Amino acid sequence: MEKHIPNVLTLGNLYCGFLSINYIFSVDVKNATVCIFIALILDALDGRVARILGLTNGIGKELDSLADIVSFGVAPALLSAYTYFADLQMIGIIMSGLFPVFGAYRLARFNLTPQEESLKYFKGIPITIAGAIITFLVLYVKIIPLWIFSILFFGLSILMISTIKIPSLKKMNLPKNSMIIALFFFYLFYLVVMTTFEYIPVFFYIAMATYLLFMVNRQIKRKEPHLRRK
Repeated sequence: MEKHIPNVLTLGNLYCGFLSINYIFSVDVKNATVCIFIALILDALDGRVARILGLTNGIGKELDSLADIVSFGVAPALLSAYTYFADLQMIGIIMSGLFPVFGAYRLARFNLTPQEESLKYFKGIPITIAGAIITFLVLYVKIIPLWIFSILFFGLSILMISTIKIPSLKKMNLPKNSMIIALFFFYLFYLVVMTTFEYIPVFFYIAMATYLLFMVNRQIKRKEPHLRRK
């Protein structure tokens, strides 16, 4: 059962990306952004859980890239096209399309990077970070002017394919009370979102419940050897 948890979280990331695109076409920008942020949480969890279980493999890496290009490449680009670049019509669509194109190139380059190197640092800004920044900026479409957003949009696109080295946090160990931390952040996220948005995908609750059950199971297994010694 445990071996499927990372892929379930990754597929949840992909599904949230699909939901976000659906909300964009329905002109529901708020829920579209919520889905992307949920995908960001799931993306952060899948790799960490896979490393804890020792299940890192080529399939998971490729699946993660496919999910990321949808949730943090296509979805944020469409958000930009239907908000900031909406008045530019077809030109705006073409401009927005550069973001997932650069993001796809960055992911392809990452997949060819040796694991030892990727655990130490990233080359270029990860598409998850770039997509999250674009999504966050869209929330302030009425405040941030188009020219500032355009500079950041294309700047992030270029930074994704740059060779700038960014330290990776993948080797950081989860703290012993990670289950409590996960519960706290989940509850905090729930309070913030429920006071702003009307709907949260059910899959998010399922994914978080799966992660929390996984952490409970890990805690129990750690205590079993001590109980047997007694």
